Amino acid sequence: MRKGIILVFATFFVFSNTPSYAVLTPSAENMPVPLSEPGPAEIRAAANHFMSLPKKERKSKIREARKALKDFKKERKKGNDPSTDTLLLVIIAIFIPPLAVYLHQGETNTKFWVTTLLFALGIIGALALSGWFLLAAIVYALIVILGNG
Repeated sequence: MRKGIILVFATFFVFSNTPSYAVLTPSAENMPVPLSEPGPAEIRAAANHFMSLPKKERKSKIREARKALKDFKKERKKGNDPSTDTLLLVIIAIFIPPLAVYLHQGETNTKFWVTTLLFALGIIGALALSGWFLLAAIVYALIVILGNG
């Protein structure tokens, strides 16, 4: 029991001393969109500029945007999302497996619901001094995050 408590505090100490910008902030080359949102005047100006383009050019710009979005979703599905910090997801998976699976998957799909069901059964089982489902939820969440699951 002491080892577990020491491990939790050591993990907290390590992550509390690391600069948050180094852990959580994506680099500039990975982020094509500026970090601050444009103002209403900038949005209107961009919309007016887009509407002033010839019809063929507008269609080609829309096609390019759709292709870029499709490529982004494909890369994200493969697991090449640079903004996902696997170490933090693993730590979250140890404490709250459904949250970790949701953050990894980005949607409430069947993997999320399976983890939620196992976690709920584990919490109920832990009250009855048997938390095998809780362990199963943690293992399943780690498989989803670290594997191809």
